[in-house]
Amino acid sequence: MASIIAVKKLDKHFKVRKFHRGRFSGFQSFFTREHHLVRAVDGVNFEIQSGELIGYLGPNGAGKSTTLKMLTGLLVPTGGEINVDGFVPSKQRKEYVSRIGAVFGQRSTLWWDLPVFESFELLRHIYKIPEKLFKKNLDEFRELLELDTFINTPVRSLSLGQRMRADICAALLHDPKILFLDEPTIGLDVVAKERIRQFIQHINQDRGTTVILTTHDLSDVEKLCNRILIIDEGKLLYDGQLEQLRQKFGGKRQLVVDFFENYPEATIEGAEIVEINGARITFEFERDSIAASDLIGRLSSKYRIRDLEVKEPEIEETIRRIYEQQLLK
Repeated sequence: MASIIAVKKLDKHFKVRKFHRGRFSGFQSFFTREHHLVRAVDGVNFEIQSGELIGYLGPNGAGKSTTLKMLTGLLVPTGGEINVDGFVPSKQRKEYVSRIGAVFGQRSTLWWDLPVFESFELLRHIYKIPEKLFKKNLDEFRELLELDTFINTPVRSLSLGQRMRADICAALLHDPKILFLDEPTIGLDVVAKERIRQFIQHINQDRGTTVILTTHDLSDVEKLCNRILIIDEGKLLYDGQLEQLRQKFGGKRQLVVDFFENYPEATIEGAEIVEINGARITFEFERDSIAASDLIGRLSSKYRIRDLEVKEPEIEETIRRIYEQQLLK
């Protein structure tokens, strides 16, 4: 199956001017022009198939947004190759933008002083969207994103969550094959986040839209993405399934058991007790040393069990361990 996005040895370097410190630093900085090279993206390779929903993760300054800006044609790469649906974004920008949608969390594509609907109408003319398609898409998105309560409100008067929903709608009115989302849920409350997540899932599953999502909110990734890319210091560290990452670097699992009665000494080989709350005991165990089913078998042979649950480590904890311990380097 041919890739819809192919990135090979992608580089983006910036020259950053050095400023001197000390008593005569102002004069030194004025008369000298020293620079150092920042490798924001450094030799990145990946391919994405049509219809995938990819999580692109990394700490601040890792190179996520820089990569997205090159993929959307906003930045010209220093080196390497990008091919998106047969286009080279930075060289064929006019033809290319009609095939993609992009939402950058901190910047709106809507007109600040115009009502939301009038912004949509302007985009219809800019993208030359057939009226029938425009109406079909807008009617669907109005319902799914619940836009009607503010569709006639000027953009400057919208809340952050309302503006983000309007921006996502605007990015999809022309039926793009690919959607780039940079921090689409940043700063939103729980309800607004969930509404946007459900919509992203809908356009990916029902419309087959390819989605690349950068986010600091790892609950977005857990709920939406099977495959993730992890970048740090400009280098791609991981490309694979979220569950495989959890299994390899997830650390300890927990077994939470509700017994029929209190067992203060309900010890079991292969696990340690980390919490006792009445008849509920939480055990912790290494995923590589023993299977959960074996632990459950040992417990049930000795004690009367009412209910139990196996809990995986939070993905936030797994990613934090990877960064702090440099496990992928």
